Amino acid sequence: MAIFIKKGEKMEFTFNQLDLKVQKSLEEMGFESPTPIQKEAIPLALEGYDIVGQAQTGTGKTAAFGIPIIENINSRERGVKAIVLTPTRELAIQVAHELSLIGKNKGVSAYPIYGGVSIERQANILKRGRNQIVVGTPGRVKDLISRGLLKLDRVRFAVLDEADQMLDMGFIEDIEEILSKTPREKQTLLFSATMPYEIRKLIDNYLKSGYKTIKVGKNLITPKVHQRIIFVKSEDKLKALEKLLKEHQGTSTIVFVKTKRDAAEIEKELQKRSINARAIHGDLSQRQRENVMKAFKEGKVKTLVATDVAARGIDIKDVGLVINYELPENPESYVHRIGRTGRAGREGTAISLVADNEKRRIYRIKGLKHIKPEKFKANDLRDLKQDLLSADVGKVSEKIRKVAKELLRERDPEEVISLLIAKLI
Repeated sequence: MAIFIKKGEKMEFTFNQLDLKVQKSLEEMGFESPTPIQKEAIPLALEGYDIVGQAQTGTGKTAAFGIPIIENINSRERGVKAIVLTPTRELAIQVAHELSLIGKNKGVSAYPIYGGVSIERQANILKRGRNQIVVGTPGRVKDLISRGLLKLDRVRFAVLDEADQMLDMGFIEDIEEILSKTPREKQTLLFSATMPYEIRKLIDNYLKSGYKTIKVGKNLITPKVHQRIIFVKSEDKLKALEKLLKEHQGTSTIVFVKTKRDAAEIEKELQKRSINARAIHGDLSQRQRENVMKAFKEGKVKTLVATDVAARGIDIKDVGLVINYELPENPESYVHRIGRTGRAGREGTAISLVADNEKRRIYRIKGLKHIKPEKFKANDLRDLKQDLLSADVGKVSEKIRKVAKELLRERDPEEVISLLIAKLI
């Protein structure tokens, strides 16, 4: 184990203090220096403390809990030595993949378990005992335990990742039952973007006294995210969304909606408007979800339409834009939503489309209180007239056709036609 104390003072943590095999894995993964939460959490975890970590999303917390666990696991050990609970299957897959990469050169591996796939296959892999770390969703982990297929009696580390999201999804009782199956002397690491009462209660009940709290950054919304509010009439929201997506064409974008039905309808409407959008929601099968996410990660689909539940666990570093088609009811959800952009030190933009009936919600979201709202202007006759008077008709003919077609749905045809004729004459 690394030594961090020198002449009575704590030295700043660097990756050079780790096992050489772990260092090699981190170098292969492109890790250069620890992020703030890694600098704080890794030394404390290596010293054996239970930890409560609160930080901006996308700040490297998987490595913050994964590195000390892998440092302390012997590759010759068989059976599950660490259990990591995550809210969604997507996050379970991503975390298990990253932990396996970190542990590769040391011979330590992680295996994801989640619902929607064969439980028998997962049970067979667990029986072999080759994966020292299990990363799973609470429902499937509990199921495997109840069937006697997953034993946690030798677990030395328990991690609750995105604890507040697991709470929102109703997993709190499952989590408590799973933790009851682990040894009392284990080390527990809990990470959460927000700290509602139920999470604080969980901390009091299951973490050892003397646990260390780490909070990186005063504001959970990273300063790398440029936030905008656009006031828009309810009937103009789809127009506003279309305009924003076309203005940011080529940028990986997540559009947040309220319900599964909304996600499916917005996907259909955007595709009608020649925008390459796909929806991810609870009605999709696991294979369909994986195909959508694969296309989004690879850049084949630039716009992902998602509900809050479906988007949990999405960890894609190059999402450049998040659009709140509707503001969330829960202010804490806003933090999770816009945390999908501005990750790993990158710049990002978060735009909230706010109708009249949503304006009160702005004042419940701390991150929006000081943002100056803009107003969305739908195309109208005045805009069309300005385009006609300021440019050659031939150059704007395509736009004229498009705008005129849109206006003809809402205005007296004679108004539109007279304006066009006046210019053409």
